[in-house]
Amino acid sequence: MPPRLGSLNEFCWMDLKTRDLPGTAAFFAEALGWRFAVDEEDWRKATKVATGGHFIGGVSDLANPVYPSGTPAHVAYYLAVDDVDRRTEAATKLGARVVVAPFDAGDQGRMATLVDPMGAAVSLWQPCRFTGWTFPPHLAGAPHRMVLTCDQPDEARHFYRQAMGTPPECADFVAADGSGPAVPRWELAVGVEEPHHVAGRARDQGRDASTWFDEAGHPVARISSPEGLTFQVRRVRT
Repeated sequence: MPPRLGSLNEFCWMDLKTRDLPGTAAFFAEALGWRFAVDEEDWRKATKVATGGHFIGGVSDLANPVYPSGTPAHVAYYLAVDDVDRRTEAATKLGARVVVAPFDAGDQGRMATLVDPMGAAVSLWQPCRFTGWTFPPHLAGAPHRMVLTCDQPDEARHFYRQAMGTPPECADFVAADGSGPAVPRWELAVGVEEPHHVAGRARDQGRDASTWFDEAGHPVARISSPEGLTFQVRRVRT
């Protein structure tokens, strides 16, 4: 069976960090059909993102004092690893910078946050009770691929291979060409039935912030929320 998002050495979760939860929820509910709701089974009563009845991410309020004042809205992505402490040590020896040292997230897992040598932030997640997202293949509106856009994609792939033991197979390392993020960062590609319809719904909300590019003959859109949270939108490939 080919590797899938959510398995070991693949990305397994995302956290939308926002100062405007109602606006963020309204935008992505309309554009992508995502549902934002409190997870009643979570003791923290955390807001989570779901599509087709499957959780695909969480939401954090940047107004919470735990976040430094002025922290910009962004999406944090979690890469499942076998040993957070060992992988963090290996990554730092290869040039990564530790932002949050390894710590236990209750009984859910153990995590750390790094900035890789290319300048992209990534969180490492060692699962315990919480393993991350699970959803059926080709589910519309669900995570499809991860993409790291940077100036040195080959070096980036080599870093993840050396630090994590293997590069994530459900990820693409692409060269920056001016059409992507202004700074190196990981970005989620969402699988949808029709990218043009998604871009149109985003535009109907007054967000004419969609950009288009071509990927192996297939149109890909990048949509942006009012706060600048961006996602690629690709046609689901069955």
